[in-house]
Amino acid sequence: MKPHQDKQRKAALIEGPCRKQITSMAGAMVFGMLGMIIFNLVDTIYVGRLGRNELAALSFTFPVVMVVHSLSLGIGIGLSSVLSRILGSGDHRRAARITTDGILLGVIIVALVVMVGQVTLDPLFRLLGARDEVLTLVKSYMRIWYFGSLVVVVPQVGNNALRATGDARTPSMIMLASATMNALLDPLLIFGPGPFPALGVAGAALATVFSRATGFIVALLLLVKREELVVFKLASLKETLESWGAILYIGLPTAMVRVIVPLSGGIITRVMAGFGTAAVAGLGVGTRVEGVALAFSMAVGSVIGPFVGQNLGARRLDRVQEGTQYANRLAFTSGMAVLLLFQLFASPVSRLFSPDPEVQRYAVLYMRIVALGYGFQGVFTNSVTVLNVLRKPLYAGLLSLVQMFGLYIPLAWLGSRYLGPPAVFAALAFSYAVMGGVSRVVAQKEISRQRTDGSV
Repeated sequence: MKPHQDKQRKAALIEGPCRKQITSMAGAMVFGMLGMIIFNLVDTIYVGRLGRNELAALSFTFPVVMVVHSLSLGIGIGLSSVLSRILGSGDHRRAARITTDGILLGVIIVALVVMVGQVTLDPLFRLLGARDEVLTLVKSYMRIWYFGSLVVVVPQVGNNALRATGDARTPSMIMLASATMNALLDPLLIFGPGPFPALGVAGAALATVFSRATGFIVALLLLVKREELVVFKLASLKETLESWGAILYIGLPTAMVRVIVPLSGGIITRVMAGFGTAAVAGLGVGTRVEGVALAFSMAVGSVIGPFVGQNLGARRLDRVQEGTQYANRLAFTSGMAVLLLFQLFASPVSRLFSPDPEVQRYAVLYMRIVALGYGFQGVFTNSVTVLNVLRKPLYAGLLSLVQMFGLYIPLAWLGSRYLGPPAVFAALAFSYAVMGGVSRVVAQKEISRQRTDGSV
């Protein structure tokens, strides 16, 4: 294949209408996002039928699971950022090397985290506020999840590589297929009909591992066979370290930023534990429903990175400006639509997850209050992604730190002491609103600066 042809095959986002490309990619991606979110919702619905303690146990696992996910996602975003720019410049050999090294890096980092996680189960979840029967249930879930986490999180790196090529549909289908398998396995392994054992929350963990393993295999085969972006020839140590350095320059700050969210979630879980098990369970329901509601906004945030990266590589900063502005409008509009839906339907939605009126009450409070900031949070996600691709990961990290530890956590802690759970949820909405506006200004100024001085 000639170099020019290879560039056109791989760099699919540097020509054509920006709005159509972003909308099309986000539309394809939303199904995969929904698949992964439904993945968590199905777990929550079935485990919620076991009882309040089981649902609370699953809620306690969420921040820790998301920390591990965030680390792998940070590596995936770092890889996607570097890979999309390389594809935009037309260097396929370098693209294959960076993809291979990125997947290897993800495996190593997650393996180290899992080893630490296995030996810190008891003290970590006691710190988060889990006690007695709930703590026993948490440990039965996490022991299984940790052992299977390589096939749970490594596909995130592979899917980000696929998205960097401009293909949002295939990763979406992989995620949707995994979610479907999880939905089929959950009732069998949790409740144990017929010949299946009734494993409770441990069954939910097994279903997760088995279904994600399928996605892992498919993503890897596609990168090897179709995209030819994984090679099995060993590189020199120098070249491997150069690849890791390029990925980690973006990926490490991004991973730390992503980890901020579940870490703050862990702190808030500890705060809510002071109001009882029902409050923790209601918080867990609210955060999972939030994922479904924000699926389109998250899809936009996931595709704007490859779009910006390829156009930076091709030196099309006019398209970067246009695409970013359009993505922000899409995200804000979808967030406002979710706000309206939650005001109308929060109560019936909460009843799907728990028959417990107290759990329902906390879940409804979360959905109705936090949704006030969703439009701004979509803009924040886009802006942070763009800053990472523009090689400004420290800007992105600082904005995230301010949002969580400068605004959300202090306000939530003060609110919990004087006004109770509604103030905790209002603090999150407020932090979304403030930092959505700030991040948009920072990102647009950086794009304008690069257009003016011509740096890419």
